[in-house]
Amino acid sequence: MFARLLRMHIQENQTGRVAKLFKESVIPMCKDKKGYSGALLLCDEKTSMCLPITLWETEEDMIETEESRFFQEQLVKFMGLFSEPPIREAYEVIFKD
Repeated sequence: MFARLLRMHIQENQTGRVAKLFKESVIPMCKDKKGYSGALLLCDEKTSMCLPITLWETEEDMIETEESRFFQEQLVKFMGLFSEPPIREAYEVIFKD
């Protein structure tokens, strides 16, 4: 399993808006993608940092969402909320309970 996350430093007091977009717009679209295996959204209102995390069955499934521009299309939904450019990271999930 693989996880992609974004380090998103957002404008002050916008975590609720980020959560709503992630839950109502991004996740329903992810559910239609091959290999989608779940998601998390971690936010810290004090620092205005959000970490959306999506889980994928294989690295190929995760990469396909980038090559098909799906990932970029979802990222655009948050463009007006960033206070600095997001940082994309990917990891292999070694343990999941």
